[in-house]
Amino acid sequence: MNNTAIYSTMIRAGKCTFFIDLRESKNGKKYIQISESSLNGEKRKRSVIRVFGESIEPFRQAITEAAGAISA
Repeated sequence: MNNTAIYSTMIRAGKCTFFIDLRESKNGKKYIQISESSLNGEKRKRSVIRVFGESIEPFRQAITEAAGAISA
């Protein structure tokens, strides 16, 4: 994986911080990486998910629908 982000944003939510990055793999394919960093006692915990290629649009639609259901 390439460590250079094409786009990056950070969201603070209480004791958690989310990082949303658009990255490009060594083979030139773009993917979204969502990272969560949180404190667990005195230890920092980090979780990462990656969404590639044809999965990006259905993933975006699912997030949009879930966010819409919150305000409904």
